[in-house]
Amino acid sequence: MKRILIITAGFYKDYEQMLLQGAKAELEKASATHEILEVPGCFEIPAALSMAIASGKYDGFIALGCVIRGETTHYDYVCMESARGINELAIRHNAAVGFGLITSENDAQALVRADIKQKNVGGRAAIACLAMLDIKNKMGA
Repeated sequence: MKRILIITAGFYKDYEQMLLQGAKAELEKASATHEILEVPGCFEIPAALSMAIASGKYDGFIALGCVIRGETTHYDYVCMESARGINELAIRHNAAVGFGLITSENDAQALVRADIKQKNVGGRAAIACLAMLDIKNKMGA
């Protein structure tokens, strides 16, 4: 059975719950087990992912969170560094990672992307994780 760690950024709780709902539904369909690890925000996801990979306890990983543009450049740094860190770890460690970070200009865009009846970013991240895990297994990586 596939063991998946879902890492969630808890800064925007409502969106986090929608993302989790979508991801968990897809994992259930695939009969994959999962654990949830909440970190304070998206910027902390790569560090938590690195620790989780090093633990060797999981087959795949799903990163979920939301960043909404504010009045400063903080948004740019959080988005770019979170995405870069997650991608770098996935490549370096041959990790099966589903990327479910919403980067939006406003709450309305975030809602559309998090809602399981609309874009369902959480569900799509779970599907991506499972697909990458299948590829990893086929390649013997």
